[in-house]
Amino acid sequence: MILAGDIGGTKTNLALFKREQGHLLMMAEATYQSKCYTNLETIIREFLGKFQPDKPISSACFGVAGPVVGERCKISNLPWVIMTSQLRQLLICEEVSLINDLEAIGFGIPALSARELMRLNPTASVQRGNGALIAAGTGLGEALLYWDGQEFRPSASEGGNVDFAPRNELQIELLRYLLKRFEHVSYEHVLSGPGLFNIYQFLRDSGYGAEPIWLKERLAQQDPAAVIAEAALTEEDSLCTQALDLFVAIYGAEAGNLALKFMCFGGIYIGGGIATKILPKLHEGGFMCHFTDKGRFADLTASMPVYVILNPKAGLLGAARWASLF
Repeated sequence: MILAGDIGGTKTNLALFKREQGHLLMMAEATYQSKCYTNLETIIREFLGKFQPDKPISSACFGVAGPVVGERCKISNLPWVIMTSQLRQLLICEEVSLINDLEAIGFGIPALSARELMRLNPTASVQRGNGALIAAGTGLGEALLYWDGQEFRPSASEGGNVDFAPRNELQIELLRYLLKRFEHVSYEHVLSGPGLFNIYQFLRDSGYGAEPIWLKERLAQQDPAAVIAEAALTEEDSLCTQALDLFVAIYGAEAGNLALKFMCFGGIYIGGGIATKILPKLHEGGFMCHFTDKGRFADLTASMPVYVILNPKAGLLGAARWASLF
């Protein structure tokens, strides 16, 4: 029996898989609110106590939202420290791995069907070569998908925490605004759920629109990013529309940066929880416009296919695929 996990700042997903005729079959799955628990071990105990697998855990892999150093990970947006030594002891299993959550999604991509991927630029030719993965959610993850001649080999990074580079006067204003609040302004400060709220606050505080009372109340009571995205997609509020448009522009530009850095003829893959919630906005063209806006290399980036990952379990599938190798 294989135990796989996708550990994020907002949610923790666990699943049990078994090997059957060369395939992985999911036997049980559950989702937990990460911030309601003090550590991963408590969630694992609750999960195994509920589903009680009929066979011992033979291997386990957890995709974690943070850098894995020396079989240890401090989750970026949680006060959790996860160590493989403690998980091995808990599971009574030696084959326990921690990999970055973007690596896990990368390992999951080959298991996805065509229906679980949506092309944003259908005219771009499908080729073999390096790919890249970018995923905005609670934070921002980025990874290289190295093409070894036969398949992708995911390689983790902390690219979401590099310096935010504004591209025009409005984005320069945004950077100046954020520098008053943060000592270091990274792409994660704008390309994430909290980042979308940061963009909205910048536009509001800089006089780009007035905040109606109903919106102020909703932002105080609910997840601000979800409120802003919904109000933008339904055209309830122009300030929210401006915020989401700016978010999408920066998202597309940074995806284009990855495309050039890694020469991603094998495709750019957009994961994370935000993309699937704003699909209509991604389809409007702003994302691809800024993705390809690379001066003399505009035609080069335009030739690279861009996919949105529609299956939210890609990271879980990838963790299971990695664990199945042991």
